[in-house]
Amino acid sequence: MTALNGKGHGIHSPFVFDFVKTVLNDRYVPPATKPIEALRRQLLRDKSVIEVNDLGAGSMLTKSTLRRVSTICRNTSKSRRLALLLHRVVAKYHPANMIELGTSLGISTAYLATGNPPGRLVTIEGSANIARLASANFSFLKLTNIEVRTGNFDDVLPIELRSIEKLEFAFIDGNHREEPTLKYFYWLLDAAGPSTILIFDDIHWSAGMERAWNMIKSHPRVRMTIDLFFVGIVLFRDDFKVKQDFVIRY
Repeated sequence: MTALNGKGHGIHSPFVFDFVKTVLNDRYVPPATKPIEALRRQLLRDKSVIEVNDLGAGSMLTKSTLRRVSTICRNTSKSRRLALLLHRVVAKYHPANMIELGTSLGISTAYLATGNPPGRLVTIEGSANIARLASANFSFLKLTNIEVRTGNFDDVLPIELRSIEKLEFAFIDGNHREEPTLKYFYWLLDAAGPSTILIFDDIHWSAGMERAWNMIKSHPRVRMTIDLFFVGIVLFRDDFKVKQDFVIRY
């Protein structure tokens, strides 16, 4: 494992050096993301209440099924910094077929979709009411490359993977528990090729997620991982002759 300071100094991997310089350290804010942040501010002021069917680890945090939209946005939407990182990854590598597990209100989804408008993004949300709100948000933002699926990841993800000719990117942001995370990893692995990029959210969220991340890192098909603490990036490229795991202070 190689620990880095996020500045690019002493990096011997050309891929990681380029990733740090052009993705992590890029401070440009694309104009396409500004309407998304305006929408975020609007959602943070929305006091309307909806019923939520939470199928993931979030269901352990609250017993109430009635939640304000503002609370959902505050608690589940990715920060602007992380969302911009996702946008830059997609803009850099141009994945044509993308999957997101955990739509919520669609902030991260919109950042992913605007990263590569010609690409197709399928996003899966467990709560029907939240999925409807997210769909309305995508229409408001005039994003046409997003397809929303509603239901349990266990039911929906296998169907979507069978319909994708070549999976090139996946962001796993739902059901942050060890067993489901590993299950989704193995399912995605079956559809992954050398150019596929997987990003797992909250890899250090719990002891279980730590174990899941360590198992993912140790899989023989995984050629490189990049641990940014809040997310973990998994790569399979054939040109990585030596398996490497990087930890970058970001």
